[in-house]
Amino acid sequence: MKVIETGLPGCLILEPRVFADDRGFFFEAFNDDRLSALGSVPVFRQGNVSLSKHRVLRGLHYQWPKPQGKLVSVLDGEVWDVAVDIRRGSPTFGRWTAAILSSENKRQLWIPEGFAHGFVTLSERSIFSYLCTATYDAAADAGIRWNDAQLAIDWPISDVALSDKDARAPFLDEVPEERLPVYVP
Repeated sequence: MKVIETGLPGCLILEPRVFADDRGFFFEAFNDDRLSALGSVPVFRQGNVSLSKHRVLRGLHYQWPKPQGKLVSVLDGEVWDVAVDIRRGSPTFGRWTAAILSSENKRQLWIPEGFAHGFVTLSERSIFSYLCTATYDAAADAGIRWNDAQLAIDWPISDVALSDKDARAPFLDEVPEERLPVYVP
């Protein structure tokens, strides 16, 4: 597995070793020993799969006070995936990183607890996989507006399709301090 550092500490792009031949391919989608060697030992509590059409943007989502770390990948199609550091007191607060994840490149993005996450589908459709370190908790469900000028995320598509919830999400500076994760050095 190749590990690619992003500009956000702990947020990593993972490229699995793919074994391919004329029959198809095989790769490890998750290996606890390999992630442990990186200093991260996630225990996954929930797995989710979503299907999105072209231009669908989901996010920027997070949970607080019951945060989720996420290992995300694309099973079919292509997305532009974003993680934003929203941990109060973090030296990288408000900064984001992005990666193209696709069924072709088989990349994964590890998003630690305390980050908001979102993606936009670039292909005709995408089937997206999330392995989460905590189960979904409706009371902890939260979000940040996808086009918050303070974040200045350079989305590759501006004419996006959003859920009502995502369209109404607050801007980062509108989120009460107690509803944001806390940075722990």
